[in-house]
This record gives sequence, structure tokens and C-alpha cells, in this order.
Amino acid sequence: MTDATLKSTPLNALHRDLGAKMVPFAGYDMPVQFPLGVLGEHKHTRAKAGLFDVSHMGQVRVDGDRAARMLETLVPGDIAGLTAGRMRYTQFTDADGGILDDLMVTHGGDHLFVVVNAACKGQDIALMREAFGDTLTELADRALLALQGPMAVDVLAALAPQAADLTFMTGAAMDVAGQPCFVTRSGYTGEDGYEISVPADGADALARKLLEHADVEAIGLGARDSLRLEAGLCLYGHDIDTTTSPVEAALTWSIGKRRREEGGFPGAARIQKEIAEGTTRKRVGLRPEGRAPAREGTEIVDADGTPVGRVTSGGFGPSVEGPVAMGYVARDHAAIGTSLSLMVRGKPLPATVVKMPFVTPGYKR
Repeated sequence: MTDATLKSTPLNALHRDLGAKMVPFAGYDMPVQFPLGVLGEHKHTRAKAGLFDVSHMGQVRVDGDRAARMLETLVPGDIAGLTAGRMRYTQFTDADGGILDDLMVTHGGDHLFVVVNAACKGQDIALMREAFGDTLTELADRALLALQGPMAVDVLAALAPQAADLTFMTGAAMDVAGQPCFVTRSGYTGEDGYEISVPADGADALARKLLEHADVEAIGLGARDSLRLEAGLCLYGHDIDTTTSPVEAALTWSIGKRRREEGGFPGAARIQKEIAEGTTRKRVGLRPEGRAPAREGTEIVDADGTPVGRVTSGGFGPSVEGPVAMGYVARDHAAIGTSLSLMVRGKPLPATVVKMPFVTPGYKR
């Protein structure tokens, strides 16, 4: 894709004003890092507050009394059980139980607010439109900002006092610096924070207002990836895809008891069977010894050198001051404490299966 065909978010001019290094991502011209650098941006978000442009993601509103029940025909999550203001993480599954995408759903009171991944939003919206018809509205006229980090609440509450009342995985409509926004206390960094859906024509002004705060720095895709990896969070197309089920991906927690028993979603037979009987492989966290990171695609072997899995995400974890990775391994090698080796540049690098996340979450429950 050429620069001429790349889409731009409403914050493109701001990114360039701030000196961002821009790269193509999911069909958009996006900032991978700012002058602070990936390491500095990562550490700043963990210590204070980082502002991310996630406007490339898809935002959808679904109206109607049957919206929650209809969405349950596409996802295994308990959507009908959501009360007003609550949100839930779930996945679109296919007939074979594979994952088409993962998404966030918020009960907005008289509607559902849905956020899907940028790379999959065309297929996701088409899938939902087939189910919902004209009760679905793609919110193409809105931008999405993520304010993440331990100081995020102080920063946002100064502009929207109501934001301080939200707890993790809740949302509400509110004015933020004069802009009509829908704000959720959520994010993908492992830190406390918010995602702010704002009219596209007001996004630049709001972002600049947030960046005026001494504790806020602009953060690019590079640090976003290292932050979510340390938080043990899946990246679609890497850690989860149509070849992985929610159970294999260690996402069974996102499937409520009623849905496990009732089914009624694509791939339910396989997923229910895996919940009851287990899977042949499982997504696990890995801590390699030394300083060398194990990247995506690295082969995982047992003590005899027999291949037992593959790394799906890996890199250096600035907050843990060492390499971290996640990947899929055969079930009998998935227990916490299991010793394995990662084949890095043809040599076995000792690693241990560990509990995720790699950092202590900062969510406000």
C-alpha cells in the first residue's frame, strides 16, 4: 500500500507536529514512536500517563431491544447479562470455533457500543450488519483516544469529573473539555486508564488539551505493543486467529457460565467440548533467561529438543527489565514452572513457563 492510499486519523497533523515517526499499519498512516522513543514512552505510561491514538479501530453503535441477544449469536460472551454502563471483552468465533476477531462491548443504556480491531473492522462490521441490519451504525465520524497510566484518572477528571466515578470495565457518556464523548475505563496496557470516543472534528483539540498536562506524553504503536505484551494481552493476527479457539488461547474466563451451558454461538460444540475436556495446546507466558528476546515464530522445544510449540509474541519487557514472550505449547508442557527452550538464532535459550500478566495490573476495580 502506497502513502497515497493510506487512510489518516483525525490526529495525523498532530502526530507530525509532535515529530512522530509514521508507518503504515492496518491501512492507516500511524505513529510508531515519538521523539521520546519506545523505551521512554513505555516507561512514561507505566509511571504517569500516555496518550494513544486508536482512531483506526472500528466503532459501532447497535440500537434495539434485541441487540444483546442478537450479538450473542456471533460471540460466546454473556452480552445479555450486561447492565447499563458495564462492558465486556469477547470474540467473534467461526463455525469451527476459531477466532475471527476480539472486541469490546459496552451497554450504553439504550444501545450497545462496540469497538473492533482496525485490521478486521471491514469483515466485522459486515458480519454485524448481516445480523443487525439498519439498527447498526458505523461511527465513522468519531475518533478514539486512549489515556493510560496511573495518572490518567487525575488528568481526565480535571476535564470531566464524572470520569473519576467509573471503575474498570464501565463506561458513560460525558462532556470532556466541552466535547460530547463516550468514555470507558479500559485499555490495553495493563494500567488504569480510559478510552475516549470523541467526535472526529473535536479530536485534535481534545488531544492537544490532554497533552498540555505535564504528566501526559504522546505514545506510539511500538510502546503500545510492549505494554500489552507485558500485560499478557493477545494481539489479533499473532496470538489469536482463526486457527486458535478461545479455550486454547486461555480466554475461557471471557465466556460466562450461561453461555458455556447454553451455547448458541458459532463453534459452540468445539468450545464447549474443550472447556469440559481440555485442549491439546494452550497459550502460556514465557520468561527466557538472559537478555536476548525471543520473537514471534520462535520454535519452543522440550528438554529432549522435541518441538512442543511456537512463540506468538515476544520482546524485551522494559518494566520487568528482561525478555518476555507468550506462545502455544502442548498441554503437558503448559504447567507453571515447566522448563523449556526457545530456539533463538539456532541455539536453545532456556525459558520457564510463568503466570501472566508479567506486570501487576493497575486497574481500578
